[in-house]
Amino acid sequence: MKRIAGSFLVALALGAVLWAQGVLSINGAGATFPYPMYSKWFDEYHKKNGNLQINYQSIGSGGGIKQVTEGTVDFGATDGPMNDEQLKTFQDKHGFGILHFPTVLGAVVPTYNIAGVEATLNFTPDALAGIFLGKITKWNDPSIAGANKGVKLPAEDIVVVHRADGSGTSYCWTDYLSKVSDEWKTKVGKGTSVNWPVGLGGKGNEGVTGTVKNTPNSIGYVELIYAESNKIPYGNVKNAAGTFVKASLAAVSAAAAGTAKDMPEDFRVSITNAPGKASYPISTFTWLLIPEKFSDAAKRDAIKSFLKWALGEGQNYAEALSYAKLPKEVVARETKAINKVQ
Repeated sequence: MKRIAGSFLVALALGAVLWAQGVLSINGAGATFPYPMYSKWFDEYHKKNGNLQINYQSIGSGGGIKQVTEGTVDFGATDGPMNDEQLKTFQDKHGFGILHFPTVLGAVVPTYNIAGVEATLNFTPDALAGIFLGKITKWNDPSIAGANKGVKLPAEDIVVVHRADGSGTSYCWTDYLSKVSDEWKTKVGKGTSVNWPVGLGGKGNEGVTGTVKNTPNSIGYVELIYAESNKIPYGNVKNAAGTFVKASLAAVSAAAAGTAKDMPEDFRVSITNAPGKASYPISTFTWLLIPEKFSDAAKRDAIKSFLKWALGEGQNYAEALSYAKLPKEVVARETKAINKVQ
């Protein structure tokens, strides 16, 4: 009993210290795609603002949209913008809207594990759609071999790996497949969660990365940094101009360049299968989801200050983590949009 009382007193004392120091805690959840970026940002921002602690759970875009809609977190994060129905659900529940703020740009890459194949493989849109539809089942299928002359591909069954959770990485991947394959668009479509025709599920970018790494003859899709940091191979993808392009910061920036001036007012935009010889075709913005109104003025002001920092100084941390910076035109428009948060 004394031990319980003592623990209680310690907890009370700690709470009093935090209150006295004015530590403000803000909670968010969502996309795994930008998790390395957000972890770095929240850590660096805390160093500059010791009285603010931003906590973030990397649970997938679907979870982020769900939690911010339910009001269990202060902000959400997603790699696939909320659709009109989700925006209406939020509005109906809270009596005000939610805003999308693009933070950085990234790429989703096809990653694979094929014994004896060390070459960087080329993938056509038809091959990727066929593999994930379950129609192309062998690694030496002509649709794969034809784009990889001189590479000895095995006559082994392809093991498809996809996300098991609601995911913006999946949204980007399926958005791309829907643009390049009418069959995919009709049978499966795009979304943070879809009914996958074939394959094994992995939770988060981390789960897909691990499954591909440990499953011979597998293929999956992950955010570029997860492929880079885990040192697993990823392929070049044929873009809308007919060029096989390897994902890179420059190739992602090229995909975004054409959309900057035509960015819609609410910042919900797709840049998959973008035009241009240099564009990597499976590129995307990632967004923070910020409610339009906060009952807690301290949280509102802290979030607005963080957004300004992330759009400014924060962009300097992006490239070291394999994310592309936002185009300057987008930053200028977003900076103005911060004033909508009340």
